[in-house]
Amino acid sequence: MDRYFVDFRSDTVTKPSAEMRDAMFHASLGDDVYGEDPTVNELQEYAAQLFGKEAALFCASGTQTNQIAINIHVKPGGEVICHEESHVYKYEGGGIAKNSGASVRLLQGNRGRLTASEIEKWIMPDDIHFPVTQLISLEDTANRGGGAVYNFQDIEAIARLAKSKNIPLHLDGARVFNALVVNGIEIKKYASQFDSISICLSKGLGAPVGSLLVGTTEFIHQARRVRKVMGGGMRQAGFLAAAGLFALKNNINRLTEDHTKAKQLESAFLKCDWIESSLAVETNILVVILKEESKRDFYIQKFGELGVKVSAFGPGMIRLVTHLDISQEDVEYTIEQLKKV
Repeated sequence: MDRYFVDFRSDTVTKPSAEMRDAMFHASLGDDVYGEDPTVNELQEYAAQLFGKEAALFCASGTQTNQIAINIHVKPGGEVICHEESHVYKYEGGGIAKNSGASVRLLQGNRGRLTASEIEKWIMPDDIHFPVTQLISLEDTANRGGGAVYNFQDIEAIARLAKSKNIPLHLDGARVFNALVVNGIEIKKYASQFDSISICLSKGLGAPVGSLLVGTTEFIHQARRVRKVMGGGMRQAGFLAAAGLFALKNNINRLTEDHTKAKQLESAFLKCDWIESSLAVETNILVVILKEESKRDFYIQKFGELGVKVSAFGPGMIRLVTHLDISQEDVEYTIEQLKKV
C-alpha cells in the first residue's frame, strides 16, 4: 500500500478532478495568439462578465498577471504603494523593478492589509526629489497575513482616495474568491472598486495552470501586448482555459469547506503545548506560532515523517493551507498525528 500523506504546503498542489479533466479533453481549440481559441475566448468573456469588467486576459500565472498590470499602470521612475509583505513585492522576483523600472513604497498594516489613512500619508507630493506615486496595490486575501480578508468598507475608502488622487488601484486577487465567500459582497460591487484585478485559477479553484487579468477593453488591449513581450502568448491554450472555466463555474461556493477544515485544524493545534498561538483563521490558511522558534524545522521534518507536508512561514512559524484535495479524513488523520508530534 502507498504511504498515506497529506499535502498542506499550498493550495497550488491541487490536481484536476476527473470532471475537470474531461472538460479539458473535450475543449475546442484554436490559436490564442491570433485570438482564435474559442475556449480561451469563452473563459475571458465569462470572467469579464462575472466581475462586471469590459474584458479579461488569460495568462500563465498570477505573477504574470500582476506584473502585466503594474507594467501598464506605471512608468519607469514611478512608485507603487503596497504592503511590505505583499506578493507583488516579496514573491515575484523583483519584477516591479526589473519589468517596470519602478520603486516601491512599502507600508505596514494589520495582517497584510492597508488603510486609506496610512496610504494617504505616503502619496508623494509633486516634487522633483520624489518618485511619482503611480499605483496602489492591495492583496485580498493577504497570504502573509494568514489568509486575512479586507473589510469592504476599507477597500471602498482606499478606492475613493485613489480616485480623488487619480491613481489606479490594482488588486492581487490570487485568493479573491476565498475573500468573497467570507465577506458576502456581490462580486461586481466588489470588483467595481478596482481598475485591474488579477485572479488565480490554480489555487483554491483547482485548475492546473492559469490566472486572469480583468479591466477595461483598452487596458486589456495593452495587457495583450505586454503579455507578448513577456513571452506569455500561448497557442492552443483551450485545454487549460477549459479547466479555468470549470473552476469558475463549479468550485467557488465549496471554498467554505476549506475554511471550515482550516478552523478545525487550528482548534486542534492550539491544544498542543508546543504551540504558542496562531494567526486567527479567516479563510483556508493556518499559521501557527511555536513556543520554541528554533524547533520549526524539527517539527516540519517530524510532520513529514508522519505523512503530513507543511511549510515554513518565517521564524518560528509553520503554515498549513487547506484546499479541495484535502478531505475530512485527511484533517482527522492530521489531528491524530498531532498526538505523536
